[in-house]
Amino acid sequence: MSQSPQPFRVKTISEFHRLKGLPPPENPLISVIDYGAIACKEEVNAQNWVFDFYQISVKRGINAKLKYGQQAYDFDEGVMFFISPNQIFGIEPNRLPVPKRSGWMLLIHPDFLWNSSLAKNIKNYDYFGYSVNEALFLSEKEEGILQAIVQNIQQECQTNTDKFSQNIIVSHIETLLNYSERFYQRQFFTRKKSNHQILERLENLLNNRLNDNYLINHGLPNVQSIADELNMSPNYLSAVLKTLTGQSTQQHIHEKIIEKAKEMLSTTHLSVNEIAFQLGFEHSQSFNKLFKNKTEMSPLEFRAKFN
Repeated sequence: MSQSPQPFRVKTISEFHRLKGLPPPENPLISVIDYGAIACKEEVNAQNWVFDFYQISVKRGINAKLKYGQQAYDFDEGVMFFISPNQIFGIEPNRLPVPKRSGWMLLIHPDFLWNSSLAKNIKNYDYFGYSVNEALFLSEKEEGILQAIVQNIQQECQTNTDKFSQNIIVSHIETLLNYSERFYQRQFFTRKKSNHQILERLENLLNNRLNDNYLINHGLPNVQSIADELNMSPNYLSAVLKTLTGQSTQQHIHEKIIEKAKEMLSTTHLSVNEIAFQLGFEHSQSFNKLFKNKTEMSPLEFRAKFN
């Protein structure tokens, strides 16, 4: 079995500029790059990469697939990607004539955000987690909105730095991220068929686990294990479910557990301890607490209603 190549780490934005044959950045901690100006070498693209900085980009005509997590994506019109520091991704070139490339890349070193509110808050934007499994597909209008913001950032980077520069640029970045978050929410609604398939797969997975003694041997399902089986990140799965149903993945798991518990309490003579064990609880007290929290009655009180 062939081993995956070791990722090529790029530690600084200046180093990235050198690798791509670009002049040094105006600011070593932040840069806006015209993607069409990059000289892309096939032998460089055919490997895995890790950056020590954020990359936000819209790229067209790359003539390759981006490999992210469990999926691969064609670069097409209006496809946006978010890559965080230390995230591994790969480029797999196509053997086709090189098309005309266009788009932009915004590179942000974490040090640029130091002493700003975004230094902490940038981790709260979910797509830096689930973007490894889900690209953002932009309409022409949406792409134009983001392009204008990026141009403002570029203009500010090219002016003489003063005490206002960082705050102004950070403000533009926050606006860019907030619009991106809005567009992701739009995507959840407009891609209903795909999202409903995710919900259906989740329902089938949970039903199977509850009906084949899986929980006795493996314990309660957790969000990470469920997301792994569905080949997506926990944050993205919960975001889709919140949009469709108003509930997180954890809430879906708990609802299924309680539904199964009610069935067992009303149709079997198993003790509460035995039911808790079959549902994957290590301690019946934990089962009692969850059941009462969800139903406002204890398991025995619920069973008494059927006797």
